[in-house]
Amino acid sequence: MRILENAVQFGSPVLLEGVGAELNPALEPLLLKQVFKSGGVNCIRLGDTTVEYSPDFRFYITTKLRNPHYLPEVSVKVNLLNFMITPAGLADQLLGVVVAAERPDLEEQKAALVVAGADNKRQLKEIEDKILEVLSNSTGNILEDESAISVITEAKRLGNEIAAKQEGEQTEAAIDAARVAYAPCGDYLSTLFFCISDLAAIDPMYQYSLPWFTKLVLNSLDKAEKSESVPERLEAIHSHFTASMYRNVCR
Repeated sequence: MRILENAVQFGSPVLLEGVGAELNPALEPLLLKQVFKSGGVNCIRLGDTTVEYSPDFRFYITTKLRNPHYLPEVSVKVNLLNFMITPAGLADQLLGVVVAAERPDLEEQKAALVVAGADNKRQLKEIEDKILEVLSNSTGNILEDESAISVITEAKRLGNEIAAKQEGEQTEAAIDAARVAYAPCGDYLSTLFFCISDLAAIDPMYQYSLPWFTKLVLNSLDKAEKSESVPERLEAIHSHFTASMYRNVCR
């Protein structure tokens, strides 16, 4: 509690880890932000102590519960963020791992296009802001304002360059179409990961991390039988990985 009091007073962030389905009643004033004025200063009462309240104070709480269900009276006091991975999200992530190993050229191109697309959007936003600034600051006939004409001309030039770069979207669509052939592998691997994750409900010893799982995937991608046919290659990967995972889980 002393750590919490100091953090509240000096505006430091606090992380409370591993809470259960119920929260400590002593946290009630903080969660409800029961701040009051005392001598012209914002204060809050924590237990039997009154401390000065800094607006820079931040309070973060985490739980290890897989799917926590908090009562409504708790939910209204906090902002709930669920960072648990979803089957669809994991499938896409593992698909990236598979494609990066099988077709590194595709994954590199896609990553480059994502970065370029974000940069293009940033430049377009800057152009729009410049034009709006020129229009708002211009007085009289804008056609006689040399600085305004210069900015608009430069904006048009940049706009044309960015429009030409946007043709990369067609390339990205082609890359995505090629990645679709490997999509069944991402779905298959995601299903297996959630299957072994549920084993922890049987016995706590069955707990596996995503990095461990990904390492097994990469091992199977390296050792599974090669084939020019994508469906045959995926079948070989599935077969090798299933056997590998079974051996590692059962040993």
